[in-house]
Amino acid sequence: MKMNLRLATLTSAFLGLMTAVASAQEAAGHHDKTLMDLFKDGGWVMYPITLCSVAMIWFIVDGVIRTSAGKLYPADHVNNLRELFKRGDYVGAYAFAKTAGSPLADVVRAGVAFTPDGKTMTEEAIISEITRIQGDLKGRSSYLSVIGVCTPMIGLTGTVTGMMKAFDKLGSSGVGDPSKLAEAIGEVLVATASGLFIAIPAFMSYYLLANRINKGIHDITEIVTGLFRAFPYDEVAGRKVGDEEIYAAKPDWNASASNQPQA
Repeated sequence: MKMNLRLATLTSAFLGLMTAVASAQEAAGHHDKTLMDLFKDGGWVMYPITLCSVAMIWFIVDGVIRTSAGKLYPADHVNNLRELFKRGDYVGAYAFAKTAGSPLADVVRAGVAFTPDGKTMTEEAIISEITRIQGDLKGRSSYLSVIGVCTPMIGLTGTVTGMMKAFDKLGSSGVGDPSKLAEAIGEVLVATASGLFIAIPAFMSYYLLANRINKGIHDITEIVTGLFRAFPYDEVAGRKVGDEEIYAAKPDWNASASNQPQA
């Protein structure tokens, strides 16, 4: 019984508050707010939300450019590498891949450099380079997920501070000055809506870019697999194709003994 009475009292108070706010807006005259008015109504949280929106746009544009076919595997790079592989010019293929500067070229460079060590080492080098490229692309796009998580929290912070102002005004002056109360409630709504307005496209872009990255990595893998199909590992074994430095030399069993201090 007491719980129902309290609920009815709170409901009545809330309806009265909303009625007072509506009356104040009608008395002041309704007018459409500009974007700057909404920015001011949102309070201090609009500044970090604006920064997040700018960062979101930058990461979206950057991600779309980096995951495009023209950046991952340019057509001229694919054609040049295929011609070099057809001629058996693996030294030239390595030199071209080293200076081309595309993800596809980086994968081919890593693979060609390890061809003298056999098929297993070559495949491991290719997989390692593909994993590195995929990690770099996903690492950059993951910032969109961070923005999607943080902006609603920032908006919620504005909601809490706005409600604190609203109840503070309500406690100090009651509903005698509803215009001030309406201003505080407006800050609550604008801050919350702004956070969601940034979070939703950030999350959508994050998952769309993830699909583009997966497709791009699959295309690179397919192109590289076609290049190294039927590669003559036996004829390349023991030769130096690239200029990658080899650190593991033949064992020198006397080196450690000569470095021991004399008794």
